[in-house]
Amino acid sequence: MTSPTVRWSGATSDQAPLVVLLHGRGSNENEIAPLASVLGDDVAVAALRGPVVLGPTSFTWFENRGIGRPLPESLRSSITWFRQWLDEVAPSRPVVLIGFSGGTAFAGGALLDDPTRFAGAALLYGTIPFDAGVPTTPQRLVGVPVLHAQGSDDPVMPRDLMDATWAYLTSESGADLTSFRTIGGHAIAPEVAAALGPWVAQRTA
Repeated sequence: MTSPTVRWSGATSDQAPLVVLLHGRGSNENEIAPLASVLGDDVAVAALRGPVVLGPTSFTWFENRGIGRPLPESLRSSITWFRQWLDEVAPSRPVVLIGFSGGTAFAGGALLDDPTRFAGAALLYGTIPFDAGVPTTPQRLVGVPVLHAQGSDDPVMPRDLMDATWAYLTSESGADLTSFRTIGGHAIAPEVAAALGPWVAQRTA
């Protein structure tokens, strides 16, 4: 895989807590980077480009067999790539993941693969990767801070995966969950954007 392409913002100290922004399928780091504006100045923010190339400015985190359904070998390869980069830039500081859409599937996969590695994960308008080679067993995320948001009329994400994700995170996973079901479709609602900064601050204090 290619070396990571990163758009950095926020705190410049290599000891500052790190927030990693993970864009959706067919997008890139520049499109999710503005989300850093709600996170405050006390965290370093890395908007990361997915390693799988779809087009000149279009990237993703894994090959899939349908929306929200990663191929296990592709997800595993990308998680390994991501962890190698993460262990270089943040070997000891707290790390929070924020994924949107396809980035949520990747963030969820990385979190489920190693829940103790992360200070928390915001899983926004996407689904966790069931049947993709990472554990989705009961109590897998006990005590792990997770913020999850879904849109009531999301036209992109499959309803069965949205419902399964909601059920897993709210009851089976054991996560320390903050959840939102917002009016609208496949976009970050204002109330979710407003909640992100305080939620990240609590995870990284």
